[in-house]
Amino acid sequence: MDLVQWFAAPLQNEFMVKAILVSALVGVVCSALSCYMTLKGWALMGDAVSHAVMPGVVIAYVLNIPLAIGAFVFGVGSVIAIGFIKSKTRVKEDTVIGLVFTGFFALGLVLVSKVKSSIDLTHILFGNVLGISDSDIMQTLIISVITLVTLAILRKDLILFCFDSTHARSIGINTVFLYYVLLSLLSLTAVAGLQTVGIILVVAMLVTPGATAYLLSDRFDHMMLIAMASGVFSSVMGTYISYHIDGSTGGCIVVLQTALFIVAMIFAPKHGLLARAKNSRTVGE
Repeated sequence: MDLVQWFAAPLQNEFMVKAILVSALVGVVCSALSCYMTLKGWALMGDAVSHAVMPGVVIAYVLNIPLAIGAFVFGVGSVIAIGFIKSKTRVKEDTVIGLVFTGFFALGLVLVSKVKSSIDLTHILFGNVLGISDSDIMQTLIISVITLVTLAILRKDLILFCFDSTHARSIGINTVFLYYVLLSLLSLTAVAGLQTVGIILVVAMLVTPGATAYLLSDRFDHMMLIAMASGVFSSVMGTYISYHIDGSTGGCIVVLQTALFIVAMIFAPKHGLLARAKNSRTVGE
């Protein structure tokens, strides 16, 4: 099969065209948010929220309301629970995060087991972008627009909040508001990612593009562009690869993102392993 045919064959199927477009959109949104998550050091928080939304998604599905509503309520609820337990006990934050997100995730599993005839567990856990409905596409589009517009409007404040929240607070920026805005966007974006890679892998889409870009640039604007480019590339190519090898779409997307990170980790011109080794030898001489 030649290269042109390799790219053209999937486009003959309407479900593949939808899958590629939705994957690219989700790649942009998750990548944009991942830059802020990387700067803030919220990888574990992203993991917690992405897993904690599961019971909300199931309840919303059963009640026939938008999944984003259920995810938002439980995502923000998990953050409030983490803050409450942390402030009232001597348990450290990372332990509290682990306790809360596993508890919420387990609750979601219980709820799914009680509505087997109504919802497919594998679609929640691993995504189902190849079978995405028009209503889910519209929901993903709305979430994407809300997230990107909010990030654009609050860009400067969010950057300062992620770099140095103490300084942001000292100059009068409402850091509590920004904290909950960022976590609310995280909850909504988890739903968008759920459609493509599922709850288990969505944390990779919320962390890996930003981490990859962080190795390649010291400027936030460049970091954002690189993250988006890597997110879209891995989402589109991962969907193509999954079609040709008949594999998991979400798995292919995340494996490709991880591969890009490994390449950046080794070959990044300033912060890569090879560059660091070269600098170390130069200093040694």
